[in-house]
Amino acid sequence: MRHFAPRPLILAVSIALALSGCGSNVEDQPLVMPAAPADQGAAEVVPVPAVTAFVDTIATNQRGDARYATLATNAGVRVLGGFLQIWKPLTEIVDAGVNAAAVEGFPAVVASKWTGVPNDGTPDGSVLNAAVHAANIGYVVTATANRSDAQGVQAYLDDRRGKGYSVTEGLGPLTAAWRNAAQQTTSINGVAADATSVLYNDTGNNTGVAGSANPAFGSVVELVNLVGNNASTEPAKRFYKYARPYRWSSSVQVLPALVPAKSSTPATDGGFTSGHSAEAVRDAVAMAYALPERYQEILSRGLELGESRILSGMHSPLDVLSGRILGQASAAANLADPANAAKKAAALAQAHTTLMAATGTNPDSFAAFAQSGTPANDRFADYSVNRGNYLRRSTYGFSAIAATNLTAVVPKGAEVLLETRQPYLSDAQRRVVLKTTALPSGYPVMDDAEGWGRLNLFAAADGYAAFTGNVIISMDASKAGFHAVDRWRNDISGTGKLVKQGTGLLKLAGNNSWSGGVELTAGGLQGDSVTAFGTGDVYVSGGTLVVNAPAALKLAGKFTQLSGATGTEMLLGANGQGSLSVAGTATLGGGTLRIKFASGYKPKAGDSLVVLTAGSLKGRYTSISVDGFSNVTPVYGSTTLTLNLGS
Repeated sequence: MRHFAPRPLILAVSIALALSGCGSNVEDQPLVMPAAPADQGAAEVVPVPAVTAFVDTIATNQRGDARYATLATNAGVRVLGGFLQIWKPLTEIVDAGVNAAAVEGFPAVVASKWTGVPNDGTPDGSVLNAAVHAANIGYVVTATANRSDAQGVQAYLDDRRGKGYSVTEGLGPLTAAWRNAAQQTTSINGVAADATSVLYNDTGNNTGVAGSANPAFGSVVELVNLVGNNASTEPAKRFYKYARPYRWSSSVQVLPALVPAKSSTPATDGGFTSGHSAEAVRDAVAMAYALPERYQEILSRGLELGESRILSGMHSPLDVLSGRILGQASAAANLADPANAAKKAAALAQAHTTLMAATGTNPDSFAAFAQSGTPANDRFADYSVNRGNYLRRSTYGFSAIAATNLTAVVPKGAEVLLETRQPYLSDAQRRVVLKTTALPSGYPVMDDAEGWGRLNLFAAADGYAAFTGNVIISMDASKAGFHAVDRWRNDISGTGKLVKQGTGLLKLAGNNSWSGGVELTAGGLQGDSVTAFGTGDVYVSGGTLVVNAPAALKLAGKFTQLSGATGTEMLLGANGQGSLSVAGTATLGGGTLRIKFASGYKPKAGDSLVVLTAGSLKGRYTSISVDGFSNVTPVYGSTTLTLNLGS
């Protein structure tokens, strides 16, 4: 674990400011230190929408109860209410194959006459947006016509195998250890030679063995199971009464091995919403909560399972997209329930203790091991591929049907979805992250009043996408995990100011453009891209600024480093990699400079390294060290700092 605190630098070369004769920027007057970037005011606060909250009413997501049979009274139906812009069900009540007695003043529910088969001459609902409906079914026709053999195998497995078992594939190098610890089993490991004799025939145990029967991992299994409480997709199916895609079009090619799984009672087998998709997302969210080191990969697997439902011909994109929405909301409601606080804590601790023991890792090495897979043995190892697939599976290419630039709202309780992934943030800060990373507005089904449809959890795991006011980040490295080191890969815009506090290390890797500046007071702040620190001033009053960009890291404003417990660390490579390029004035009031070298790059004695360029360079570092060289001569020019390497 790396703690950023004052320390002597190896091979340091002390530089006394008043005595140094190197360079040409020696000043007769005391160095005047610039002020820190201006205060940008209070950080943004994202209010809870003034509507009935899903997390408060998830228990209403029931069928067969007259009290919860309408859009207004059933949380699971209400969160998917955007579908009513596309499709008007025959009756707007949870009544497909359902009868329920009158109770507490709510009228009795009488089973609908909907048959589940479009265009069969019986009463049906009405298509309200013909273009979206046609695109929805047409997508399945195209997808199933072009389905590869590999996609067919995956679709079969994702249909018949336990969803909890399938989602663990997103754990990569930790999959085997998780399954062993959970005591998970499955009887389905390939496509059956004869699939006509059974339907859902996995005789395994899906999520594993929970509770005291599994003392090492039972709490983790319990967590995965509990997010399914009150999370059924049946009320929505029985309300919206929208047929499966193969019933809309005979051109949909259901996977042959799954033809026996087609329901013989279409009146109780609506397609909207997909139960497999919702369950996969719930399981993925719970696993990501317990094992945030694989957060994005696990969520990617959850959405992949949803897409398998389209490739199998069993569901349409809108069925699957709505499963994502309901799955996220249901998982959040159960995770946010105060009654489950102890269960969450136990699962988080148990997951890490058990999996570290199984993999021979510790808190310092576990995250690296979790990310150690390669595309050859972990199909979720490629971040860029995961990101692209996640975005595609969030909208399935539908055209917008309303304005795409509406400000995002964040549901009550949704911040719990980032609780373990960004443990150093407050709930209020996590809500801002969810807002600034939200998907655009205007797409079918996704504009629910609470904001569940627009959540982009993959992007949210990469931190803020915009700063407003003073964004104060305090990380405590002694708590390990993401408290000690985290990386934000989003492109951060806005007018706010980043203030980094605490002993942990925050890495920034986006194409950033926020304008309010940076103030580093403690710990580490690392620039992994050439525009990592935005367009404002960078002010180091404590801690260590780490330069790790693939080219010269560009500072569009001023750069100031104070004396005392401050430092700059550069990982230099060829062609200016890891150096600093300051457009304004660079003022060095002391502190340290540590030079390291990127893998494969090793200068030799006699070389000169230009490590800092600026519009104007003032002051000196108190000490400089260069790995592997004990004889280093700094040359301070009016705009550059060059290091001459001796033997």
